[in-house]
Amino acid sequence: MKILVTNDDGIASPGLHALAEALRALGEVWIVAPDRERNAVGHALTLHKPIRITRVDRRVFSINGTPTDCVNLALKRLVRGSPALVVSGINRGLNLGDDVTYSGTVSAALEGTIMGVPSIAVSQEGHHKFRFKVAADYARRIASTVLRYGLPEETLLNVNVPDRPRASIAGVRITSLSRRRFDAPIIEKVDPHGRKYYWIAGTRVTWDRRKDSDHEAVRRGMVSITPVHLDTTHYAAMEKLRAWEPMIAKRKASFASSRLLRPSRKTR
Repeated sequence: MKILVTNDDGIASPGLHALAEALRALGEVWIVAPDRERNAVGHALTLHKPIRITRVDRRVFSINGTPTDCVNLALKRLVRGSPALVVSGINRGLNLGDDVTYSGTVSAALEGTIMGVPSIAVSQEGHHKFRFKVAADYARRIASTVLRYGLPEETLLNVNVPDRPRASIAGVRITSLSRRRFDAPIIEKVDPHGRKYYWIAGTRVTWDRRKDSDHEAVRRGMVSITPVHLDTTHYAAMEKLRAWEPMIAKRKASFASSRLLRPSRKTR
């Protein structure tokens, strides 16, 4: 059984290797990761420059591209036979709520899901020091469960582990994505030449929490496991918006008619 491990923190990240080591108890681990940090690249593909593969060790490769590139190349070119699982991480820092849309860690798992392989993204709370062994232990447990029971169609798991010793973890919770709010998300500064420049930063100040949200679970010291679905269509909104169809179609027709009736200008 083959397991693909990737991340967005780069091939040298200790979180990546802690994850790979833990998963070797479940199968043959292949590591395909970016050659450097690729944080917050989202689901980007490299389309305008060549992608190069560097063999680092046996079944270990670095790619000069994004986490999504890594999963694509691993599944289509590097790993012989389809892996049973893709696990992305362990990310330095949490990926909660809206952050999943920016996260390269989550996007790697998203790409694995798109390509039909059960996939998990794992992130570890922390600042300067990270308890990667704790997160790796839970990643192994979750991976073992997924390998045994599978996942719902087009669904990946986004896992966030609190910054606690293993003995202090308060439990495991299946959660929903929360919604975060930032204070002063754009910081303006002036360089020595008097030109303005900007940092996208700010301080996270509040969370809109639904019942069983990921943020609330981590705050309580629990491992959060959020099922994320590929289909982001709002089906209830579809039914409401169907009433717009004739109005928009009619206005389009009226606009086209008005152009046909408009007097033409003669050129001299």
